[in-house]
Amino acid sequence: MAAAPPSKSGRWLRESLESGGRGLLLLDCRPQERYQAAHIEAAVSVTVPGLMLRRLRTGSMSVRSVIASDPEAFSRRRQADTVLLYDEATLDGADTQSSVLGLLLHRLREDGCRAYYLRGGYSKFQRENPQHCELGLEIPSPTDPSPESLLGLGSLRISSEGSDGESDREPNSATESEGSPELSSQPTFPVQILPYLYLGCAKDAANLEILRKYHIRYILNVTPNLPNAFEKSGDFKYKQIPISDHWSQNLSQFFPEAISFIDEARSNKCGILVHCLAGISRSVTVTVAYLMQKLNLSLNDAYDFVKRKKSNISPNFNFMGQLLDFERTLGLKSPCDLRSPPTQLYFTTPTNNNLFQLDSLEFT
Repeated sequence: MAAAPPSKSGRWLRESLESGGRGLLLLDCRPQERYQAAHIEAAVSVTVPGLMLRRLRTGSMSVRSVIASDPEAFSRRRQADTVLLYDEATLDGADTQSSVLGLLLHRLREDGCRAYYLRGGYSKFQRENPQHCELGLEIPSPTDPSPESLLGLGSLRISSEGSDGESDREPNSATESEGSPELSSQPTFPVQILPYLYLGCAKDAANLEILRKYHIRYILNVTPNLPNAFEKSGDFKYKQIPISDHWSQNLSQFFPEAISFIDEARSNKCGILVHCLAGISRSVTVTVAYLMQKLNLSLNDAYDFVKRKKSNISPNFNFMGQLLDFERTLGLKSPCDLRSPPTQLYFTTPTNNNLFQLDSLEFT
């Protein structure tokens, strides 16, 4: 029988916090919207992008490889600090190996950290020690020299096995609750990618004050059934691309008309908002395709360009495959042409200057 995963009690954590928390690195493994709503004081939001999940599971990627700015600083901390992870309600003796927390705990200990999980998770600790929990705090910006910046994990997500990173994003079929932008944890403002070109979510598209602030007159709605909120007013020009965030969808067939629509707005010196539900998959795919064609950027470079502006983007694997095909159609050069067979895709992320390789995929 496998040994029980190592753990610490809520009492141990309370005493550690009350003594100043020195030598403690506290990692919150819950979905980011739960962290934003409430978390234990001094906790860092730790999530992992779905693209890296399989490689972490198989051991072909270490936890250190997703650390952003200063791996050496983290190496020093892990040698001296106790790392404590918690999720919503992990119980003593529970099987944590199939959970996000369990995966990170296992990989951190393999990587030399003195890592433990918090028995009972956040809910038990909050009931017993509400004075050590914080409510409604915003996540620091990427430039904040905080533990989130050190770890480089604050805005990334992890998904369940086999989901390819879609489970915490937008609904993956048109029959799911596509009309509920409240499910999104995206910022409530669009991100400027280029002059006049903005990338955002459903909330942005329904916020008249925001649209006026950024002089947005064109709106590209990359969903099948989210309403065009101000279409009847005549003040905005809309185009809707009826695509769900699902592996079976062919978004690339709409690239030409989407690129033309964006060009029209920018030529008229009008702001254009490209949005889907959460602003991290479909709208990102269209925006990356635009940069590839108009700026002659490879998929790798266009993806990085957008990710530097908006760190939580995560197009599904099928859309990445369509972008790879689009890159070949445009005749652009990519690192994957130089380093790997055509079925493998490389990209760099702005949170880590190392080169990461996606699992070998066959795109159809």
